[in-house]
Amino acid sequence: MLSKVREADGTTAQAIGHRRGPLLSAAFLLPMLLVGGCAQSEEDGAANGTAQPRPTAPTAAGTASTPAERATQPSGTSEGRPAGCSTSDTDQAVPSRSPADLKWMIYQTDLLPASPTAGPLKVDGPVWSCFARTPLGSLIALHAVSAKMGGSDWKVVAEKQLARGPGRDEFVARRSKLADKNKTGTPGSDGTFLGFRILTASKDQVTSMILAQTKDGRYAAVTASMVWEDGDWKLRPTLTGSVTESITPVGGTEGFVLWGGGNGS
Repeated sequence: MLSKVREADGTTAQAIGHRRGPLLSAAFLLPMLLVGGCAQSEEDGAANGTAQPRPTAPTAAGTASTPAERATQPSGTSEGRPAGCSTSDTDQAVPSRSPADLKWMIYQTDLLPASPTAGPLKVDGPVWSCFARTPLGSLIALHAVSAKMGGSDWKVVAEKQLARGPGRDEFVARRSKLADKNKTGTPGSDGTFLGFRILTASKDQVTSMILAQTKDGRYAAVTASMVWEDGDWKLRPTLTGSVTESITPVGGTEGFVLWGGGNGS
């Protein structure tokens, strides 16, 4: 069974529709590892499948879970959206299942989740923007932004879609010293986006885990935070210049919401 996925320019392509998720290029993880953010090495548990994500429950809307998060959570953010961008932001629930209108968009060899209601609603080359100010919108934005950090599009995406501050400055300084790794080949050849887990959520900040499976069958959970800035979600690098807060090997899908499915068990 085949289902439609959208190209970055808005055209369509065919993808196998009965899989749990499309395929993820290993280059998605590589720049994050090179610029920091790996909580432990893949060898420390991925091979035997014993590592699991920490059992952190989502916080209530408007609440940060730790003093550090409360100190860095943005305040006084504007409801204003960029010209031509309008979304329905009424659903503030942490998603417990894959969205009913889930679509897939192609970026180089990556297939990234998208939604006609949660975004992206605007595509300008590698800059995909206009996401709903909801936990789901932030999660989809996280995929769209983080996938661009490895190749030659990283500069324009970082300028427009990384949150301002010393973390972004440090990321740009460190990333500028690394080679660009543009990906070619068949979309979906190096790994799989399997699902997600939202750890904390408010209208101004959402911290999520992305569950990925590499082509050799190992699982990894990538944790990162999105903040609401200038009318859209922006990826917030850490003060050390990492676009992730951790990259942790996990043993499987348990504890994650699966794209196109239910909860992992």
